[in-house]
Amino acid sequence: MSLLRHLLSATALGVVASTGAAAPPAIPGYAHGAATLAPAPYTVADLAALQKALLFTEADVQALRRSKPILEGQTDAILDVWYGFVAATPELLVFFTDTRTGKPDGEYLAAVRRRFARWILNTADARYDQAWLDWQYEIGLRHHRAKKNQTDGAHSSALVNYRYLSALTIPVTTTLKPFLARQGATPEQVEAMHAAWVKSVLMQTILWSYPYVRDGDF
Repeated sequence: MSLLRHLLSATALGVVASTGAAAPPAIPGYAHGAATLAPAPYTVADLAALQKALLFTEADVQALRRSKPILEGQTDAILDVWYGFVAATPELLVFFTDTRTGKPDGEYLAAVRRRFARWILNTADARYDQAWLDWQYEIGLRHHRAKKNQTDGAHSSALVNYRYLSALTIPVTTTLKPFLARQGATPEQVEAMHAAWVKSVLMQTILWSYPYVRDGDF
């Protein structure tokens, strides 16, 4: 096994699959709902307008809700696929590479992976309130030079280039679809859940892009 594959493996990263417990353990850096988060520069009304433009409806919300019990026992396997894609894509792996050594930062990858697992479940059962918006804004800041690397004390690239934010909607949601079909959902239900995930991920990456956009243009 290569060093890179070892760093990205679930065992090396010390990650276990979600158990669906009612009170999930605290994850370092996962601050959804924290009072310390900066208020998002967009409002619930702004979000409603964006959802309208995305054709994101209550039916999509319910489809996402249906996906949670299907996905919560598969988060580790999903992340293996997503991290494998990152490992095979140098243009993405660079964002997790230690600039001092030129090698992937295993601790940084592990820390992000734990939050990524929670993000899957948070996407499935999101409550689209101001607290959720504040967390989206924080995620955007952590991809931007404003706060990249600060959460984990990493020594990686100072910026995730803007062009990759929305582009990642495709590999994330395309590779998720087979997992949605593994718990006996009908083909129609799988299609509805997958469509809702595409809309939701795109919606989130649009919100994350705020720090990259010239003031007044978002």
